[in-house]
Amino acid sequence: MSDIRKFQDLNLYHNPKDFRGKSKLIVQLWWICYALFFKTSPQVLYGWRRFLLRAFGAEIGKNVIVRPSAEITYPWKVKIGDNSWIGDQVVLYSLGEIIIGSNTVISQRSYICTGTHNYKKMEFPILAKKIIIEDECWLATDVFVAPGTKINKGVVVGARSSVFKDLEPYSVFAGSPVKLIKKREIE
Repeated sequence: MSDIRKFQDLNLYHNPKDFRGKSKLIVQLWWICYALFFKTSPQVLYGWRRFLLRAFGAEIGKNVIVRPSAEITYPWKVKIGDNSWIGDQVVLYSLGEIIIGSNTVISQRSYICTGTHNYKKMEFPILAKKIIIEDECWLATDVFVAPGTKINKGVVVGARSSVFKDLEPYSVFAGSPVKLIKKREIE
């Protein structure tokens, strides 16, 4: 016997007003600029990529390294502190605000995801929830960070981990979902 209940009707879906934070024209200009000038830029042109991100409203600190294969959805919703690194194929899915502190490393293939949907509503509305990754953190390769999460100062997140809750400072976490491994100490 088949269940005839209906849980979502995507015909009812619509983006909230001003959801992108800029006009459709600016969004399209960013994607063109990203495809032509950001993604194709030589690896060593970190200053060029910082310039492009700032030109589209990102707040980028000094000496920030962003690899050309990194993907930033809406740069005007991104803040990155001094001396931080954004690795190869990192996705900053910035439907909501992403704040990354200073001296923080987001390693290759990590996915920082501020967007989700309310699956309890028939129209499946999209939601944006801010992510904060504080100073002196390291997210190892292929870490997923869920919407609305705060990773406090000095946290290390092990490779292939999934972060669905706020993480206490100066600690090492790993797993999916993450679990506390130990306190972080400096030798």
